[in-house]
Amino acid sequence: MKKLVYLVFLTAWLFSGCAKKAGTTSAITSSHKSGKEGPRRGEILFLGHNSKHHDSGKYAPWLAITLFKSGLNLTYTTNLKDLNPENLSKYDALVIYANYDTLATDQEKALQGFVEGGKGLIPLHCATGCFKNSPWYLNTIGGQFKSHGNGAFTAAIVNKKHPVTQGLTEFSTTDETYVHQNLNKDKTVLMERVEGSTREPYTWVRHQGKGRVFYTAYGHDDSTWTKPGFQKLVSNGVLWAVGDKVQKQIAQFNAPQVDIYASSNIAISDYTKRHLVPKMQEALTPEQSLKLTQVPVDFEVQLFAAEPDITNPIAMSWDERGRLWIVESVDYPNTFLETDGAANDRIKICEDTNNDGKADKFTVFADKLNIPTSMVFANGG
Repeated sequence: MKKLVYLVFLTAWLFSGCAKKAGTTSAITSSHKSGKEGPRRGEILFLGHNSKHHDSGKYAPWLAITLFKSGLNLTYTTNLKDLNPENLSKYDALVIYANYDTLATDQEKALQGFVEGGKGLIPLHCATGCFKNSPWYLNTIGGQFKSHGNGAFTAAIVNKKHPVTQGLTEFSTTDETYVHQNLNKDKTVLMERVEGSTREPYTWVRHQGKGRVFYTAYGHDDSTWTKPGFQKLVSNGVLWAVGDKVQKQIAQFNAPQVDIYASSNIAISDYTKRHLVPKMQEALTPEQSLKLTQVPVDFEVQLFAAEPDITNPIAMSWDERGRLWIVESVDYPNTFLETDGAANDRIKICEDTNNDGKADKFTVFADKLNIPTSMVFANGG
């Protein structure tokens, strides 16, 4: 089965639409596979489920936005069969936010090898109620869900020196008030929910073999998932869990920061709302754009064409000869009546004639167009 690669347009750069397995080289590439040496983005697998109770399908994209700014790619799955050695080897850490009762023996073995071999495990909220048949899993995450009420509270930070709590402030939310059982004493508690004389561990970390485990009981629904403090907590936890080596690689990767909204102050759910654009995003180089492009972990993207050979590409399609056809919109977003009175847009063919993977021949197929938005091949092209 072929894998689909979604390419991101950032400024006026185009990248090859022919997906290639990682491992080849070129002047400018984007390949972030786990285990790769040198600067790269981290790779996180998020295990969710097909249920609106603990809506992982809704919250995983929210978390992906936050993690991406920290240099981490997130891939979402609801398939327990993805817990196998071959697939897990592509990732630096696994997030679990789901309700599954049992863990198959081969999946437990794969997960154990993954964590104890040095990768991260991030069980969130309901993950302490998962896999009741696996003593190894329950011991590894550090505790098991017992019961809960519901209410407004603020968990207290009890360890302010740990990397996970750096830059974190306590936040109030309405959430399920988890009570745990079978707590593993071999853990470091970072936050507690205080209720009367009870101090319930609510966020903790621990080590399992060579791997790191981060857990928080926060996260039942929108009330918590929309809190910037919760997103910061989980982002810190994931970044800690991937380990020192991957953290260093992410820092060396030096991905550009292009957020023009100061979104650390915007609830993650508010991205669907309209906001006043404070400024235009500054143009990026091809190298910078590649750092903001996510593809499947075992594929890479290579540069195919860039300015000045192309201008303002807004649509593209590949023909049967391997040529890239693009719509260049010089006029966008204005009609010709609002500019110089001429139609300046065009369709251009970008062709690689020497098979080096980069376009070296550029032919204008149609010009004097105004705001063309798409194209389709018909009648033999």
